[in-house]
Amino acid sequence: MEVNGIRVNYRVDGAGERWVSFVTGIANDLTMWDGQVAALERDFRVLRYDLRGHGGTQATKPPYTIDLLVRDLVGLLDALKIRRTHLVGLGLGGAIAQAAAIDYPDCFPSLAACCCRARMVPDFAVMWHKLRETVGRNGVESIVEQTAQRWFSEEFKAANPRVLDGVRSMIRGTTPDGYLGATAAFLGLDVEERLPRIKARTLYVSGAEDKLGGPPELMRGLAEKVPGARHVSVPGAAHIANIQNPPAFNRALREFLG
Repeated sequence: MEVNGIRVNYRVDGAGERWVSFVTGIANDLTMWDGQVAALERDFRVLRYDLRGHGGTQATKPPYTIDLLVRDLVGLLDALKIRRTHLVGLGLGGAIAQAAAIDYPDCFPSLAACCCRARMVPDFAVMWHKLRETVGRNGVESIVEQTAQRWFSEEFKAANPRVLDGVRSMIRGTTPDGYLGATAAFLGLDVEERLPRIKARTLYVSGAEDKLGGPPELMRGLAEKVPGARHVSVPGAAHIANIQNPPAFNRALREFLG
């Protein structure tokens, strides 16, 4: 689909009357949501898409901004004539989803922001600047292993080598421009002060073992800023909670969506 000046790769599954749309994070593609589609497709029409420069979506030269990535999302919804959809995002996708819910309140009756942040802070930015320098010099392959290792707990990685291989392939599908563009957007993230403007029913979902990307205590604090929002923590899961513990993640999501 041609959206906002680029070719966007997307997929629609399911046959329900209500829509739910999923937004990926940095170095992810739409396959990261396979476990959620299986749980939701009987009751919802499920939209997934790849971010700019990720998976099958066209890259443009970096830097990108959160606003640009929100416009990509809203442009895709417009092109598909989706007027209202529940919205789920993880990592950078959670940041995009929060910003979209603030700026387009009529489009999103509910929001599930997962394993994410609403503002970049200096200590966290240090890691991303180092990763950007590495990718700029040596390409995406140079950060594949450390990224895959960072996303999951040690126990999960030891017990699920095939899952890790799939995750590595997903990371490799990110173009250098897409990685540098998306990380630039993440480094510019600053929507925390606007969170009280969110009108959607909101759930913040953390991984109980996430130490860095969206720790439970941080996400609990974000939920306190959004009127009526709740926070749940997925047990036995680190940053990519929907892949590490799909049953618990899906249970929380289904209960929230109703």
